[in-house]
Amino acid sequence: MTSWTAPQAQRDSEPFTGDERPMLEGWLDWHRQTLLSKAAGLTAEQLKTAAVEPSNLSLLGLIRHMTEVERIWFRRRAAGQNVQAAYCAPDNVDGDFDDVANADAAADHAAYLAEITLARTAVADLPLDHEFATPRQPAISLRWVYLHMIEEYARHNGHADLIRERIDGATGD
Repeated sequence: MTSWTAPQAQRDSEPFTGDERPMLEGWLDWHRQTLLSKAAGLTAEQLKTAAVEPSNLSLLGLIRHMTEVERIWFRRRAAGQNVQAAYCAPDNVDGDFDDVANADAAADHAAYLAEITLARTAVADLPLDHEFATPRQPAISLRWVYLHMIEEYARHNGHADLIRERIDGATGD
């Protein structure tokens, strides 16, 4: 029996010119693909490898976390869809990071890809000025969500760089 290995990622260049929405979507896609590229070629067990003790931060945890974040910001909050959390629960708000030991890496990878498609579809017809409320903020725009997601990915892709280097020495942009 062979172990599942994360597939190679196709990372297109980020946009350098264009209208605002395609620029935001292009940069977000570039960061999504960057995360996938950090996982590419690794086995399920390697994806579960923690960064350094006592941290439980792993590449699979980052993939699961970004699945959760995509779902929450684009589908639940911006589009107002009634979707439940993918991995987190009231009794374990960090389930995306905490519960990777017995996780199915192939299924989690597929869930991440599916969530990106669902997130894109959920906000495709909403203008960037579309606003919604959260428990902490009375008005947030979809534009803010795109910027926040780019920032969220940028931060976690830095973590992914370090984790990947620890696993097999691979570095990259």
